[in-house]
Amino acid sequence: MEPISLVILLVMGTLAGAINAAVGSGSLLTLPVLLALGIPPGVAVRTNTIGILFSTIGSVYGYRREIAQEKNNLGLLTIVAAIGATAGALLLLVSPSQALDVVVPVLIVVALAMVIFQKRLTAALRAARERRSERRRAAGEHGADRGLAASSSPYRSPALVSSLGLASVYGGYFTAAQGVLYLGILGTFTGRTMGSVNSVKNLLSLVVNLAAALVYVIAHITLGVEIIWIATAAIAVGALLGGYFGAHLAKRMPEWLLRGVIVAVALFALARQVL
Repeated sequence: MEPISLVILLVMGTLAGAINAAVGSGSLLTLPVLLALGIPPGVAVRTNTIGILFSTIGSVYGYRREIAQEKNNLGLLTIVAAIGATAGALLLLVSPSQALDVVVPVLIVVALAMVIFQKRLTAALRAARERRSERRRAAGEHGADRGLAASSSPYRSPALVSSLGLASVYGGYFTAAQGVLYLGILGTFTGRTMGSVNSVKNLLSLVVNLAAALVYVIAHITLGVEIIWIATAAIAVGALLGGYFGAHLAKRMPEWLLRGVIVAVALFALARQVL
């Protein structure tokens, strides 16, 4: 690989790391470069996934205090995310690259809709929960309902866990734009702002990327599946730096700006896939 190509990947990896920490979808900067270099789609996705993993390491470190505050509520989510990502990575190994052209635009549209309409969806979910609580109280279950509310966490709701599991299959399969999906799902089902769930999004991105990367490395060692390691290294160095500094940038972004960046990145991702 030419030195100039490695420099471009290093720069794109740095920018991608910062975008991943703040929003997600940083792979939309690095993956097109790999494809432009003539690397086949499957090889490019594997190479990019392992390299961009280091952006999530940097961003998780930058959000370590916020993640520590939620750690008691995230065990189930991380397990489901790891299982989903492993399934998605295995699916990539056995599926034709043309499948990406169909699956990715659909998922990006879903993610974009969830981000745009997150407040309305959250209000509808909250109203549904309140109606269920009213029915339980009317049935004489008030005490049990209070005990359940005291011990529950929005990160443990079945709807959130199942949705994140499906999104993690996508994350393990393709990587790009997974952060937009996670933010949309987390914001919708917890009722919290984009900024407040960003730390959990970064942790889940780390779990998903790590699980997928392990699958690809094992497949490389045992089956000879191709990975361009020099390109992976260039992306990884930039992504690690960008992820750390991007986490600090994201904490200072107001809610409206963070949401606007998410929408812009999602639209860009969709345009790249359909045009």
